[in-house]
Amino acid sequence: MKRRIKHVTVLGSGIMGSGIAAHFANIGVEVSLLDIVPFELTEAEQKKGLTKDDKAVRNRIASENFEKLKKASPALLYSPKFADRIKVGNFDDDLPKIKNTDWIIEVVVERLDIKKSVYEKIEQFRKPGTLVSSNTSGIPINMLVEGRSDDFKHYFAGTHFFNPVRYLPLLEIIPTNDTNSEIIDFYMNYGAKFLGKTTVLAKDTPAFIANRIGVFSMMDLLHNVQKLGLTVSEVDKLTGPVIGRPKSATFRTADVVGLDTLVMVANGVRNSGVEANNFNDVFALPSYIQKMVDNKWLGSKTEQGFYKKVKNAEGKSEIHGLNLDTLEYELQGKSSFPTLELTKNIDKPIDRFKVLIGGKDKAGELYRKSLGALFAYVSHKVPEISDEVYKIDDAMRAGFGWENGPFEIWDAVGVQKGIELAKDAGYEVSDWVKNVETFYKVNDEGQTIFVDKNSGEYNKIPGQDSFIILDNIRKNKTLWSNSGASIEDLGDGIINFEIRSKMNSLGGEVLDGLNRAIDLAEKEYDGLVIGNQGTNFSVGANLAMILMMAIEQDWDDLNMAIAYFQKSMMRVRYSSIPVVVAPHGMTLGGGCEMTMHADRVVAAAETYIGLVETGVGVIPGGGGTKELTLRTSREFHSDDVKNNRLREAFMNIAMGKVATSAYEAYDMGILEKGKDIVSVSKNRQIAEAKKIAKLLAEQGYTQPIEQKVKVLGKDALGMFYVGTDQMLTGNFISAHDKKIADKLANVMVGGNLSEPTIVTEQYLLNLERETFLQLCGERKTLERIQYMLQNGKPLRN
Repeated sequence: MKRRIKHVTVLGSGIMGSGIAAHFANIGVEVSLLDIVPFELTEAEQKKGLTKDDKAVRNRIASENFEKLKKASPALLYSPKFADRIKVGNFDDDLPKIKNTDWIIEVVVERLDIKKSVYEKIEQFRKPGTLVSSNTSGIPINMLVEGRSDDFKHYFAGTHFFNPVRYLPLLEIIPTNDTNSEIIDFYMNYGAKFLGKTTVLAKDTPAFIANRIGVFSMMDLLHNVQKLGLTVSEVDKLTGPVIGRPKSATFRTADVVGLDTLVMVANGVRNSGVEANNFNDVFALPSYIQKMVDNKWLGSKTEQGFYKKVKNAEGKSEIHGLNLDTLEYELQGKSSFPTLELTKNIDKPIDRFKVLIGGKDKAGELYRKSLGALFAYVSHKVPEISDEVYKIDDAMRAGFGWENGPFEIWDAVGVQKGIELAKDAGYEVSDWVKNVETFYKVNDEGQTIFVDKNSGEYNKIPGQDSFIILDNIRKNKTLWSNSGASIEDLGDGIINFEIRSKMNSLGGEVLDGLNRAIDLAEKEYDGLVIGNQGTNFSVGANLAMILMMAIEQDWDDLNMAIAYFQKSMMRVRYSSIPVVVAPHGMTLGGGCEMTMHADRVVAAAETYIGLVETGVGVIPGGGGTKELTLRTSREFHSDDVKNNRLREAFMNIAMGKVATSAYEAYDMGILEKGKDIVSVSKNRQIAEAKKIAKLLAEQGYTQPIEQKVKVLGKDALGMFYVGTDQMLTGNFISAHDKKIADKLANVMVGGNLSEPTIVTEQYLLNLERETFLQLCGERKTLERIQYMLQNGKPLRN
């Protein structure tokens, strides 16, 4: 029987409970978010004359946490409207309603006795066959169900989400000895398909998989930092993006997570008695950690940990790092490591490790020691915490934000070299590794296979039939490539155009590739997907090229370049084959324009998309201004609607607004409801886009006819000028911002037209391009572009 999840009850409304509730709401599930009844009235409640029997009092804890959920930054909800899918309540009044829920998720405090008392209450009202799970991060799962009914045990498992739930894709599924196998399959499949999670089946071992490995790696660094004479800021510089880890690296991550949480997991593993002595020593707390805990220097929650914000002599805020020897905070100077300089021209972190471990400075020594310890440790965790190496790598990528898992890194430096590093660090790897040639390979079908610990043979990682991995097919399926792009054959008559330039910016080499891809698809294939699997889809046009042409006042070439960009976007719209674009991550400027011109869009839920060109002093020049004007004109039913719709589109461009999710992009008119779709799973995005391109072709795709656009002329222009004057007077924008906004308005109303007029798309494109070129000639625009290139963010002046 198919199990459908229409309603979920989350017990516990704290940070994790709220995050889990929000994410189920994100995918369209109704949620009851419950918490305990407060023990006492607050002073404010007393002043209002409320009693403990009032609903507002009884629901207060869940209600207050629900309000925090709605205001969270970064947002937990894909759209503020999704908050309507969550209803709050309390355990005493609302627990009987769980008889009508499909899944009960317990997220109460991490104490076995409290959790078991909650389960006792659940059993009074739960309907047989209802799913029950716990978000515990460390309590043994089998201990949780002691004394429960057989039916409760059969449908129970640990479902360990990672915080923040929306943004960290790991979901560890930990069955008990009694969990039905089909229920395990359901948890795994639902998490992957509907919640968009990387679901990893974990064993009921201390800290499960990700925390076990991640905390070991962090604790090992905490021991090494003093031995090597490194500062906390130096370690964070060495253990962040340079090796494919989050910007928060090691010590900032500890501050965000909370030192008390790190200590709890470390002590839990150390006291469990499962580790060999040399590994168990790593989980022992360095003396400075214990002193920090005693002093309540726990990180962000206590406003000081390894870092602290302080006021300097001029009264300005500075971030000071903790001196681990003196336990005093001090301004930490910039550090330079020759080893890092050697990797500057290596784009992918996975390719840097071979260089990093050869460093002759403290950085090289740190990498050798930490990687050696990590390799040895993970080798001994198979099969203790996982029978397969890929589950450990999946968990570290999805739960800790590592770009590559430990076994992938080990492959990158070489298995035998990794064994040497472990030995030099004072460890022995597990015997099964010593005869392994490589942990992963790619088979002829473009699928990743992994080594089996027991047989030494290679098996396919399951679930790959649902997605396409471009890295795996590129070697055998590439039809064409240049320095910034490539074309791959996805099979079934569909090809993929992949942007591969730095930051996936859109320059001449990318546009050449795009046109070649469309030519090829029109001649020999049925459809085209535009997608990549980088961190971001595209950050927009190549600003360095625009700056160079503008400084040299090479206006003819710049005009031709912009015209070529516009023509390329129009080919995406008006080719003879279906074009499906798959944006994700940052999809800005030209990346947004490319998306808006597709026949269909398969957007990752985590797509941050918008026309941001005003931030560098220009307007969207690749068809973006034209396209939003065109889409807005379709909704011109009355004068009020005309002005409101056009004003909304104008403000989105003028303010450089970026959607914080694909769902918000619907509200902004960048994605179109009923046509474009959202995928919660980035892994499945290319495969889904391929299916849609194929379906469009099979349904008999016909090349669209270019559209006419109704523009409103000078009457609407006056409305915009009044608005920009008011914003300037109120100091909301600068004089240069007003100039950009006024020129944008002129394009969106169709220029110097005395009345509403029907125009062609090309008419608006010409107006858009002319305005773009005019703004490129402004000194302040050149300053903004230079600032953007140097600092990676727009300048407002």
